[in-house]
Formats: sequence, structure tokens, C-alpha cells
Amino acid sequence: MLMGPTASGKTQLAIDLATQHNCEIVSVDSALIYKGMDIGTAKPSAAELELAPHRLIDILDPAESYSAADFRTDAMAAIKDILAKGKTPVLVGGTMMYFKTLLQGLSPLPCADETIRAGILSEAANSGWQALHEQLAKIDPVAAARIHPNDPQRLSRALEVYRISGKTLTELTQTKAPALPFAVAQYAIAPKERNVLHEMIGKRFEIMLQQGFVEEVDRLRDRGDLDLEKPSMRCVGYRQCWQYLDGEFDYQKMVEKAIAATRQLAKRQLTWLRGWPNLEWLESGDEGNLKIIKPQSLDY
Repeated sequence: MLMGPTASGKTQLAIDLATQHNCEIVSVDSALIYKGMDIGTAKPSAAELELAPHRLIDILDPAESYSAADFRTDAMAAIKDILAKGKTPVLVGGTMMYFKTLLQGLSPLPCADETIRAGILSEAANSGWQALHEQLAKIDPVAAARIHPNDPQRLSRALEVYRISGKTLTELTQTKAPALPFAVAQYAIAPKERNVLHEMIGKRFEIMLQQGFVEEVDRLRDRGDLDLEKPSMRCVGYRQCWQYLDGEFDYQKMVEKAIAATRQLAKRQLTWLRGWPNLEWLESGDEGNLKIIKPQSLDY
């Protein structure tokens, strides 16, 4: 398993492993699953994918939903297939919930119900997410204490679970599916200093803009079946670019907001990783050299 914050160099390291050793890559990224979202997700190029194919990339339309449970099912099938071929699976990405679900198993939560979900969104539009958070606090105070009122995805899911099953998210998450039945080596890659990571994030976003990111988002908007409530459009960069195209702010403000949102994503990923057990840290940087480091030496 190769984890790390966004823009830290995970993809290149995974490609190096796949091309130099008997490995195959499985993507662990909740944005790379979507077709037609190539530039803003920093999806490997066609040449890179030809050199080192990635599983679980381009498997879903942006209008569709994909859960951690879906990922676990698909990733387990990919791992078993790669092992059956006598190769080592390299799972690479920054979606920490996917890694956690794969390693520790998943609670038996009900599948999404589009009708109930639409009803929750309608209530939120009429009454606001704060009112729905107050509902959750009465139903499941434990979940409400850890879900922020400004986190509509998790708040909606907690209410949806209760309305489908009659049981709270807290009750259902007390039961777990079996953990991953394989020996795992776990690595995290990150530059040693925060300012280096911030520079890498900024440079990468500028490259995305040069590659036509705004045009990519414009094409997605023109489809007519997507909006900012879709999980795909909540990916960092896409929301900010969509809002720019809607005229909410100017181009420079979009760039600033997108880079800030990406830095916040990296911060959340690093928060996960700092408490992650059995993790070996590798230092990355613009020069591409790697070395093992102590997590306490990271300037974050």
C-alpha cells in the first residue's frame, strides 16, 4: 500500500514499481474512478497507463455514485486476480477511507436509496443542513457529535441509513466485516516540509490549467445531468472551477480557492496518516529522490 497526500509523487513511484518489478497497480482514489475527469484528478496519462495499467480507473460515469463498500468489493477482486497471476498488487492513492475500509473491513450498512437521498436533499434545500443536523442529534447523538453540519455528504448518509434500516449509523458500525486477509507492507510518501508540498500542489494546478482543466469542467457542466451535489463534482478543483464558470468569482479567485482546497485535502490526508499504524514514511520532493524518514521529522 502506497499512501500520501495529494501531489506528493505517489503515481510516479507506483509506475516505477510496476515497470521495474513484478507488480500491478490498483488505484485507491475516489476521483480517478470517474470517466471524463482526467485533468483535474491528475489521472495518469495515456502513455503512463500503457506503460503501467491501473485498475479501478475510469470505471464510472460522473453522474453515478460509488461507495467505500463498492471499492472494497472491486479492490478485493483485483487483489486476488493479481496474486493469482503471481504478481504483487500495489495499491496507490490518497483516499484514506478506502484504505481503512480495505484493511479493517466495513460495517454492513444498507445500500444507497436514491428516493430517500433525494428527499433529504429536498429537506436541506428548504430547511438548511443545520436543521437536518439537529434531526440527527436526536436520532444518533454520537454520529452527530462527529459529523459537522457543513458536511452534507456524511450528514445525508447518516440520516439515509436510519431512514432505510431503522437503526442508527452508530449501531450498525459496531459490526465489522472481516479484515484484509493478506500480509501488507504500508508506505506513506510526502515531502519533509509543508512549504515544499504546497509548492508542488500549486505547480500541479498551474499545469492542469495549461492542459485545459477549465474546458474539461465546462464540458461536464454542458452535459446537463451533473451539479455540485454530485460526489464527482465535489472533488477539489472541480467545485471551484464550476463556480467560476457560473460567475460566482473571477479566474484568479478560482485559482486561489482551488489551490487552497487542495491544500486542505492534503492536510486532512496527513492527519489520517499521522495516526496510521505500521506505516513506513518515505520523503519525496521535486528532485524525485526517496529516503526513509521518521514521521516526527515531518514539518506539518
